[in-house]
Amino acid sequence: MRLAAVFVALCMILIAGSAGAIGFLYFDLNSSQAGMLAAATLAALALYNIAANRLGLRSMVGRQLADLARGHADLSRQVAEMGRRLAAMEEKVGSAVDQTRAVTDPLTIELGELGTLVKRLAETLATQQNTIDAFASGAAAQAAAAEPSPAPNQMDSAAAASALPLKSPPDVVAIRDALDGNRIDLYLQPIVSLPQRKVRFYEALSRMRTVEGEVLSAGEFISVAEGTALMPAIDRLVARRCVQIARRLLSKDREIGLFCNLSAATFADAPSRSDFLDLLDANRALAPSLILEFTLAAVRRMGPLEQEALAALSQRGFRFSVDNVTDFRLDPGDLASRGFRFVKVPASLILKRAPAPLAGIAPAELSNLLGRFGIDLVADRIELEVSVVDLIDADVRYAQGFLFSPPRPVRAEALQPLPECTPGAADASLGTEGASGETDAKGGEGVATVVPESANSG
Repeated sequence: MRLAAVFVALCMILIAGSAGAIGFLYFDLNSSQAGMLAAATLAALALYNIAANRLGLRSMVGRQLADLARGHADLSRQVAEMGRRLAAMEEKVGSAVDQTRAVTDPLTIELGELGTLVKRLAETLATQQNTIDAFASGAAAQAAAAEPSPAPNQMDSAAAASALPLKSPPDVVAIRDALDGNRIDLYLQPIVSLPQRKVRFYEALSRMRTVEGEVLSAGEFISVAEGTALMPAIDRLVARRCVQIARRLLSKDREIGLFCNLSAATFADAPSRSDFLDLLDANRALAPSLILEFTLAAVRRMGPLEQEALAALSQRGFRFSVDNVTDFRLDPGDLASRGFRFVKVPASLILKRAPAPLAGIAPAELSNLLGRFGIDLVADRIELEVSVVDLIDADVRYAQGFLFSPPRPVRAEALQPLPECTPGAADASLGTEGASGETDAKGGEGVATVVPESANSG
């Protein structure tokens, strides 16, 4: 632009000089007149140039202003469109929030009312239980006060009767005879989830039938069999039957596990340990559904041989459980590292209703502490409905006891090899293991039983 201005100035000077020269040469003007003509011409050209530049600037500024106006109009339209979109989005979000509230508000109110009803029910049950206990205590006291003193001969007969032994435990010969006579039976008791009360596991419990037909629990004959050669044989029999039942449960693709009670003495003997490991290794596919259970006392007494056997089973995918817990002196980290994934504690111990040493872990924190190490807490020996509410408040996930279902015998045909048939036939021959996985309340008494799908339970 500067070069153009210099060029225009030179051109105006040349034109003005040419006009003065033409006036001097052709129009007989003197030098002063020719100079004035040249100066006038230069001034006229300068004025024209200034006017032309101003007009050009005005047109350029006008064009820029017009461009700015068009840009402002486009921006206004875009802002208006954005405002409309935001308004439409706010309207949609508001309607969605209103719909969500319309759905959740009634549910929240119903849940609050349900919680209130559950608390009232628990309080009512507790009050009724206290009333029953007080009435029973008063009746016993009245009966004791009203009972006359017995005569001397009566006292002697009562002392003689009390001196008579009650039912004596079986001896080793009777247990061996029951084992040879196939009178070691298997019972199943469900383990339900809380608060849904759906069957998630079964516990296999051994029972012994005497020659007279009397049924003895495991605690009445296992203590006699331990320390003898009978215990590994009983464990192998129970393990084979648990494997058969687990196969039948898996034949319907059901996610129900089976707790199998074993003795640590089986792993202390080398031949028994080898046979047992071979049996479980041949059924490694059942590892996710088969949980091997030991008592807390047996776990604490385990030596290097038992620890090695547990490590081998853990590498094969089997999980372990601890039951008969009498105190809370537990090490969850050590149990988890050894493959234990379940701990069964009596409900009375969790709810501080049993006079047992509670050192180590607070009962209310037991479930959360075990959960941090991948161990689930199972509350067993539950008989009262009021205990369930307290256990749910303590974050207990699984429960077991006569409140839900007593142990029921497994039918003999359920222990036979699986036939080539439809999956539904597998449950037709089972007792309690043919359950649908849900429990129903019975007659308002707080008792629940397992509902069978294809056959009556037990």
